[in-house]
Amino acid sequence: MARGLVFMAMMGPGAVMAAQPGGVSGEVPDGARMFAPLAWPDPVNAWRSGSGRPGPLFWQNRADYEIRVRIDTVGKVLTGTETITYTNNSPDDLDALWVHLDQNIYREDARASFAAPQRHAEHTGGIVIDAAEVLEGGRGVTVSPEVNDTRMRVPLPRAVAGKGGKVRLRVSWHYTVPGPWGGRTAVTPEKYGDIYEIAQFYPRMAVYDDLRGWDVLPYLGQEFYLEYGDIDYSVTVPSDFIVAGSGALLNPEAVLTAEQRARLARAGKSDTRVMIRTADEVKAAAEAHVQGPEKTWHFRMNRTRDVAFFASRALLWDAARLDLPPLSPAPGRPAEPRLAMSVYPVEGIGSERWDRSTEYVKHSIEYFSKQWFEYPWPDAINAGGHGAAMEYPGIVFDGMDDRDAELFWVTTHELGHDWFPMIVGSNERRHAFMDEGFNTFIDALASEHFNHGEFAPKKDGEYAPQTGRPAEDILKVLRDPSAPVLMDTVESVPETWRHPVTYFKGAYGLTLLREQILGPARFDPAFRRYIATWAFRHPTPSDFFRFMNSETGEDLSWFWRGWYFENHAPDYALRKVVSGKDEARVTVANRGLLPLPVDLEVTWADGRHVRLRIPAQTWEHQQEVELRVPGGGQVRSAVLDPDHVIPLSDRSDDSFTAP
Repeated sequence: MARGLVFMAMMGPGAVMAAQPGGVSGEVPDGARMFAPLAWPDPVNAWRSGSGRPGPLFWQNRADYEIRVRIDTVGKVLTGTETITYTNNSPDDLDALWVHLDQNIYREDARASFAAPQRHAEHTGGIVIDAAEVLEGGRGVTVSPEVNDTRMRVPLPRAVAGKGGKVRLRVSWHYTVPGPWGGRTAVTPEKYGDIYEIAQFYPRMAVYDDLRGWDVLPYLGQEFYLEYGDIDYSVTVPSDFIVAGSGALLNPEAVLTAEQRARLARAGKSDTRVMIRTADEVKAAAEAHVQGPEKTWHFRMNRTRDVAFFASRALLWDAARLDLPPLSPAPGRPAEPRLAMSVYPVEGIGSERWDRSTEYVKHSIEYFSKQWFEYPWPDAINAGGHGAAMEYPGIVFDGMDDRDAELFWVTTHELGHDWFPMIVGSNERRHAFMDEGFNTFIDALASEHFNHGEFAPKKDGEYAPQTGRPAEDILKVLRDPSAPVLMDTVESVPETWRHPVTYFKGAYGLTLLREQILGPARFDPAFRRYIATWAFRHPTPSDFFRFMNSETGEDLSWFWRGWYFENHAPDYALRKVVSGKDEARVTVANRGLLPLPVDLEVTWADGRHVRLRIPAQTWEHQQEVELRVPGGGQVRSAVLDPDHVIPLSDRSDDSFTAP
């Protein structure tokens, strides 16, 4: 294809022409509005800078946990005690703490039961707080928490000082584990025993930040917003159980057999899976049913916002090494190889089923580490249960019946959440596109990368971003005036729009930035720096928009406004094509409110063809331009967006073919 083309706008800023009909919205494009400065939702101040980076006085609080839980497998009750060490780095003295109690979502009177009754047909009594006390000078001072729905306010005997003050809160609790309908925490009966999928199981500190103070929206069943810290936790279960949990197992000699430890050592040197616990061993243990003393599994995960675990006597277990530098599992302990692991029941066995899970885990963690930011935790686990398809740091809950491409896609997607929002701690409770949209973007690229594109393109819904082609799901959003926008709050997005908007439009926005607006050579380094800058911190959409503007050297306000704050679409029309001896003259009109860059391809009768990129800024002061395309001769055809890489709402007038 020829390059070095001549572009000339034949209409200057002072030109006057009749208004053209609007695009899909019916609104006439107005360059002054499309390219006007954008008012960001969050202001620049000493805490958040105009560059999209943390400001000179940026602060963030911290929550460290020591957690001890036990599962009563007869009554299916989880009992726990935790000590939270909360560090108040804010400038404010705090006279109370706010804590999330997600298990209360299963109460019959929970707000979620009314907001989304279709997801809450069955109930438990929720979490019961047995005791709460503040530890001061070696003794406990009893406090009286105030529970409201899925939140708990804990008044303090004395305020915890700002700028580094600390307080220690001890809480004891218990709750009945929901059945398989629980989703994100559940017990599921299987052939060789119950599988406990335990998440959101302990009282978790709410975030206190510079934007809202305490951010304590009630949990309604979607996502959550938590503070970072180190979590040391222990799980006591029957002696024949296997426990797979977030972080590093600190006491393998106490809970694993010598053979299992030897197999783990082999896995740490193997690029293919090593069986740590086989199907025959699961079956033999179930038949023997020897019940000895309980065992306590001890884990630790540093610099994390959450932990979760799987526990059952029915689990197969396999592992392979992660090609990443060894990591110390805890202070004072030697660095150890990091592992990709899978746990699942016999129902998941199969050459195109969970036999390949660890292969998928290994690829996902290594690819995301190389492409974006190195995985910061010891191991990564895919757990096959009833099928929650839910992510937690270091472990994801997927379906034992998943297979083929679906198992690859769900594994890669859920593990991608380790980057968004587990490493980059955006507020997914409010800004879901920074969670699901960003992650769908990176996991689709991973699908293209895996095994020479074995499972590419990913078709999550109808969206395959690595092809650069907008699918019908995206166009439905842009065409429907009732569709929500990406900046809408989580609860305001109806379920019918959640995937098309939050996942697909959120991901496709980054695809447009990477492939059409900036190019990978500019986008990828900026996106990497964004992740590194906000790793283990809490960025807002404003921080992201400002950061990408600053790092790429572009004022992208026109794109942020049209794609994130509105559902605007591009729409162009070929008005006229005139052949000439030395050049063709092609008139293009803008009819849409989102002025994305667009390619024009001109093909002459002798087969020569040329492409010209029309930049977004073309439409700042005009609605129609005449392009001079050098080449000469009879034009056989001309087409806008020949590869269908931008979401044009109407293609009926985007091409010309000579009669």
